[in-house]
Amino acid sequence: MKATQTLHELGQSLWLDNITRDMLDSGRLQHYIDNYAVTGLTSNPSIFDKDISSGSYNAAIRAKSASGQPDEELFFELAIEDLRRAADLFLSIHERTDGVDGWVSLEVSPLLAYDTARTIEAVKALHARAGRSNLFIKIPGTAQGLPAITECITSGIPVNVTLLFSADHYRAAADAYLTGVERRAERGLDPAVGSVASVFMSRWDAAVSGEVPEELRDRLGLAVGQDTYRAYRTLMASDRVQRLANAGARMQRLLWASTRTKDPDAPDTLYVHGLAAPFTVNTMPDETLKAFYDHGEVGEPMPVDGNGCDATLARFADAGVDVAALAAKLQSDGAASFVASWNDLMACISAQREALAHPSS
Repeated sequence: MKATQTLHELGQSLWLDNITRDMLDSGRLQHYIDNYAVTGLTSNPSIFDKDISSGSYNAAIRAKSASGQPDEELFFELAIEDLRRAADLFLSIHERTDGVDGWVSLEVSPLLAYDTARTIEAVKALHARAGRSNLFIKIPGTAQGLPAITECITSGIPVNVTLLFSADHYRAAADAYLTGVERRAERGLDPAVGSVASVFMSRWDAAVSGEVPEELRDRLGLAVGQDTYRAYRTLMASDRVQRLANAGARMQRLLWASTRTKDPDAPDTLYVHGLAAPFTVNTMPDETLKAFYDHGEVGEPMPVDGNGCDATLARFADAGVDVAALAAKLQSDGAASFVASWNDLMACISAQREALAHPSS
């Protein structure tokens, strides 16, 4: 049995962190579903920027440009077309698992990361526009994003909370989610609203690369992951969650994001092997998925007690790493990075429209 299927049977969902029009047209996504145990998909502006730059959308951009809609509206039209197709491929999984799995994700404009009211407005509009029951709208877990998460969950909109980096970030996102669920239960509404909390992993080790002793190299991300998983399982067993479960609610799932190994000297499946845990999701790009399928190994699942992460995190503190401050910086930098990718994406669409409207002779 391939490692991808073994991991799936352990109780962890494998999602693809990528989407391209060619992937849909060629059947490659269906191939991943059929052979790699892939049960969901995530996307972000960087992924669409790369694919639109490749020319894959030229015909669609040419056809849609005549309407004169703004670049942002054109992008969302293209993205929703693709994500609807992907959502339909995962629909049977979504139905078979009663909404636990089989999700795809669409991100609101990263320009709204610090604007609660406009985030809520955008999420509601995108959710209605997409028209798929198994589509998450991504909301960043910033201080301004948290009340937007509560409001959107209260409204029954499935949410992927993104840009989380630590156990504290996770707890805040989970609280925002549970508050929305509690409001639904109090109003007699169905409290089973899907959600995942996406914690970014590899950026931790990239941030301290060259600044810590060699024996701590590529160990911070996994230690933070162990700490976060402990917080997740502790909350899962809490009176608050059990009380909501009795009302028909279900747990927001923990999702490991940014799981491509950035250190060329580290194993290419580092953040898959090291984060194997039931009741979680690992979303990964094609190359990481293929690597794990080819030569990945599944060992013992991650312990629920943190697996000695406190001692490891203490060693990083001794080496001068302020983990809480770094988590805040990584979230801020991540939000800025998404804005840069978004601006690149809008510039790319604008350039494509111009080039297609005035082709060179």
